[in-house]
Amino acid sequence: MQIKTAIIIGSTRPGRNAEPVARWVHGIAKRRSDAEFEIVDIKDFKLPHLDEPIPPSLRQYSQPHTKAWAGKVDSFDAYVFVTPEYNHSTSGALKNAIDFLYHEWNNKAAGFVSYGSAGGTRAVEHLRLVMAELQVATVRAQVALSLFTDFENFTVFKPAAQHEQTLNTMFDQLSAWGGALKTVRTR
Repeated sequence: MQIKTAIIIGSTRPGRNAEPVARWVHGIAKRRSDAEFEIVDIKDFKLPHLDEPIPPSLRQYSQPHTKAWAGKVDSFDAYVFVTPEYNHSTSGALKNAIDFLYHEWNNKAAGFVSYGSAGGTRAVEHLRLVMAELQVATVRAQVALSLFTDFENFTVFKPAAQHEQTLNTMFDQLSAWGGALKTVRTR
């Protein structure tokens, strides 16, 4: 069963490293036949700091940007979050985008590609807790990119060769979990 997977660019910072990382993830993903992949840039949705008066669990969105974001997120079976690590966590922009919604995330799967001075692993640990609350199953395999060894001058993305194998392992797990949870949602 083919699933639809979003590769979410989790930073809106000017000059961000997330965009070339997401393009690399997408380039490898396109070689696969078990899923359809699309890059989704949170920057394109121009989400302000959470401005919905009613909690997202009630699914009564009033803002056009929220409705557009909800429609996009809802259209996927799985997600790959490309996240920087800022101050031992993910970016505020990504956390804000996640917090806009609830039901659209439920019973889906997520994987992570992170980067930072410690590979972005602390950002992913925070995201795993957030995903659990949203009923998103996270896969074990993750790609952790170092600003010291996978980026030239901390800005030009040049990933080490072994990351491609780890990424494909993550995709295998994401496809299995995303397909399994798709059956849960269609019951």
